[in-house]
Amino acid sequence: MPDLPPTSRFAKLRNAFLSGLLLLTPITITWLVFSAIFNRVGGGFREYFFFFVPSELRDHDSLRLLWNVVATLIVIVLITLLGYISRYVLGQYFGSLAERFILTIPGVNGVYNTVKQIVDTFGTQNRNLFSKVVLVEFPRPGVRTIGFLTNRAQGEPSARTGVELLTVFVPTTPNPTGGYLMLFPKAEVIELDMSVGDGMKMIISGGAVIPPWPPVSKATTPTTLP
Repeated sequence: MPDLPPTSRFAKLRNAFLSGLLLLTPITITWLVFSAIFNRVGGGFREYFFFFVPSELRDHDSLRLLWNVVATLIVIVLITLLGYISRYVLGQYFGSLAERFILTIPGVNGVYNTVKQIVDTFGTQNRNLFSKVVLVEFPRPGVRTIGFLTNRAQGEPSARTGVELLTVFVPTTPNPTGGYLMLFPKAEVIELDMSVGDGMKMIISGGAVIPPWPPVSKATTPTTLP
């Protein structure tokens, strides 16, 4: 393989110049963009925000950029406050007006109330109350149904019966806002691997949506709670 000719001094200087140019170009463009924003936004509001400042200081060439930057920050803060008020104050007000209007429409109000109850009952905060999806015998021996384990604590029912009982909520379908609070012996509760969200989908769909088995991440069979 023939030896490459040595790089000339001119080529080295050219490469160094191009490297420096590539380094300074994004910095320069960023500075020009922000300077334009400060001059347009801050410069337009500088006299209104700092009317109490003497014009000799406010319009001085060496201090003009500083006043423009501060004025631009004030504009950003005011826009943020306006967005917060419109979202959390005005948004709630108009949201309540829209809800009252929907409730006056016959037929639609029933569907809206049902969906709202489902969302409120099984929202992120309340869904954490259900720790596990379980399989229990209900409403008679030999028939199984899906339920949600809500508590493992042993209280007075376990003490009175002498049996370790688990609290299980068995919802109705397709509207799971209603259901039954059941106390099952621990040995009769089968813990499932499906997530609480998949259990919700299965109940609301009336069994039309069934999570795949075995799951992708775990291929174990359901076992009785220890």
